[in-house]
Amino acid sequence: MQLIDPNHPFFRPAWRRWLTGLLPIAWSGVELFALGNPIWAVIFLLLGIYAFWVLVIKGPDAA
Repeated sequence: MQLIDPNHPFFRPAWRRWLTGLLPIAWSGVELFALGNPIWAVIFLLLGIYAFWVLVIKGPDAA
């Protein structure tokens, strides 16, 4: 089951794929260091890693 579709037209620009992966990873640092919530930090970190993997590393299908 795929949670994020890298072939969706919204993710056509590369900057949107990168931002969708990197923003949750950056927010995990805010949750951990500024707000002191390690559980939310781990959740955002894992979601960001998954999004980065699907959208940037694996990427959309070549059509």
